[in-house]
Formats: sequence, C-alpha cells, structure tokens
Amino acid sequence: MMTCGDGRLARYTWRWTVRLALCATALALSVRGQPQEEKGPPPTGRDDQAAEVKTVRVTAEGYNRDDALKQALRKALEQGAGVQLAGYSQTRDYMLVRDTIYSRAAGIVRDYRILKEREGPNGTYIVELEADVRPSAVAQAWGEVQNVLDQLGRPKIMVWIDERIDGQLQRDSMVETRIEELFVKSGFDLVTRKAIGEVERAELADVREEKGTTKLQEIAKEAGAHILIRGAANANRAGIEIVYGVPAAFYNCDVQARIYHTDTGRVLVAESIPSTRRGLRSRHEFSPQAAREALVQATFPAPENADRRPALAIKLYESVMEQWSTLLTAGGDLELDIKPLAFKAYLSIKKALAEVEGIKSVEGDFSEGAARFRMKAQISASTLSELLTRKPFDEWLEVTDLKLNRIRAKAVGSP
Repeated sequence: MMTCGDGRLARYTWRWTVRLALCATALALSVRGQPQEEKGPPPTGRDDQAAEVKTVRVTAEGYNRDDALKQALRKALEQGAGVQLAGYSQTRDYMLVRDTIYSRAAGIVRDYRILKEREGPNGTYIVELEADVRPSAVAQAWGEVQNVLDQLGRPKIMVWIDERIDGQLQRDSMVETRIEELFVKSGFDLVTRKAIGEVERAELADVREEKGTTKLQEIAKEAGAHILIRGAANANRAGIEIVYGVPAAFYNCDVQARIYHTDTGRVLVAESIPSTRRGLRSRHEFSPQAAREALVQATFPAPENADRRPALAIKLYESVMEQWSTLLTAGGDLELDIKPLAFKAYLSIKKALAEVEGIKSVEGDFSEGAARFRMKAQISASTLSELLTRKPFDEWLEVTDLKLNRIRAKAVGSP
C-alpha cells in the first residue's frame, strides 16, 4: 500500500514513472507519417528576453488530450527551469510556491509546438511537443506568488470525508487523514475537525445533501479555512476469494469529493472514482481494517494497481493547486465590503472602482449604511488592496481585513 507523501513527490515517484514507461512503449509502435503542427499561445514576453529562451522537447501521457497537453507543459517547465527552481529550495514555502508555479505552466511556457500526438494504450493520450521556456518568466512568477503569500499567509484547507463501511458511518476516516497529509506536506495549513468542535451529524449527514454541505462550508470559513474538500468514501463487502492460495476479503469501493471556496461557497471542482474492487489478505469477510486499506488503495493506488486515469488524491491535489494559483494571481470574482458608509460615498467609490485598471465590471448593494461591491477582475484581492491605499481611495477608506477574494474596509472620509 502506498502512502501519500507530498503531492509533487507522489506524482513524480510513481505517476510519471508509469506514464513515461508507457510513452516509451507506445512511441516505439507509433505509425509513420508527418503530423500536423499545433502552436500554443503566442509569446508575450519582451524581445530582450529572447536570448535567454531555453528550448526543450518533451513527451507526456494523459487520460485525455487536454490532460496530456497540460502534463507536457509542466514537464517542459521542469526541464527548462528545473535548475533555476531548485535554486529556491532554501526559501520559505518552497514546495508550495514551486507547485503553484507548476500549476501555472500553461501561462509561463509561452510558446510551444505540438510535434506528435496520438491515442495511447488503454484509452490514454500521448503528446510530444517542443517548448520555449524563459527563466525570467519563472523568476517573475516566483516573485508574484511569494509576494501574495507574504501578505495573505499560507493557504488553509479543511478535509471532511464521510467514510462508510457496509453502510455504517465511521468515526474517523482513513482517506481523509491521507489526503490531509498530502496537503500538509506540500505547504498547506490544516484546519481539522477538532479545531471546530463537535458538529451535529444531522446537519452534515451526507455529501449529497446541499444543506449539510452549506453548513459545513460556513463552519470551515469561520474556522479560517480557504478551501474545503468535502466528500464520501464507501466500502461494501464483496466476499472472500482465494488469491494465490491466500484468502482475501474483497470490497467494492467508491470515493467522491468536491472542492469548495469557502468565501463564496462556490464549487471549484468535483472529482470521483467509479466503483473499484480491492482485496486484502483476510480470513474474515467482514474486516473494517481491510475495508479501510482497500479505500486507501483505491484513492492512492500503487503503481502496479493504478488505473490509466490519475488517482483521485492526485486529481484533487492538482485541482486545488490550479484553483489556488488562479485565486492568487488571476483575481476572478472580488468583493469589497465597507461600513459604515454614506450613500453619496457609495456612488463615488463605485465609480472610482470601475476606473481601476484590471477591473472589468462593478456591481454593488447598499443597505443600512453598509456597502458591498462585487467585481469581475483580472487582478487579485491582494493587488486591489494595495491600490486602495493610494489616491483617491486612501482618503475615503481603510482596509481592515484581506482574504483570497474579499476585502473589508471602514470609511475614514467622504469623497
């Protein structure tokens, strides 16, 4: 049974090993022919960076074309800037910043050309590409991510998995514990169940019940978690079988999970694995320990048992890193709460926000001397908070709280 380890280590110690081995076999059997070339996004860097461009050629495999392309771009970033990234290894939050940058590979690897692509074995997809990697872009991305982390602190995550064995809800979840370890070792701060005290089971009965999930999302937010992973893991007896002369208890396992942004309650990603049959050595058909180990094997499969699709735990980790990277740097939906505030000031601030570069639209609500502005933005909450310390905003308000996509402020003057 494989332990989860840190996210990136888990990926590169078994996932890439298995995939690259498959790539080597598949490419050796590939048909001849001149493939069509596909170009990536055009370069957006400055001309004076051309001299430092490093061109690499990589091959990657994914469970579909989009995944194969994403893995290839990440691999290109590793090959083109791996030594440079290793130079940051003694810096604070190294693993978290590094993995955030890997999640932004499509934006950092600014020019690529697909040389070959085709279907691989067992429904996978293989892509070979040539890419240009600019060390200056990597250095800039590192600085941006580190700057935001310095202001907001490390991301906090809560994992809540309802684990059932033969329909019986278990007090503790082995799958939950392993997923927590995966994120903690990668630099996330953990908000545990114990940190929020006892919660009524009736309110959080099942992941499919929106009421229970919404309540947990609110509790996680109050406890300081930025991201909530809410899911269910089920293992049901499937009988005893003799495997190589040894009795084994088999269980049918399934795991589902959703990732929520606690500030908004929005579902970021939903992931699942289909019913998976797993067996462990046991002379008893009912074996809670065998059931738990079967669930862990289904969520963190060993290389010899891994399906062609990535393990659920790795899919969750990659999804969280991609969403976290977007929240840090791309902005998206931002909120600004100000109170107390006069209506005249509300109108002036709304107009001023609409003129800020990077803010695409501004909507607002005003009620009982308090205002909430909702913005579509291409800047982060951290960047906006800095702009609010400059004119004209510095004469009108003072920032009192900063979250990933929400700013709170108090009025200090009138426009």
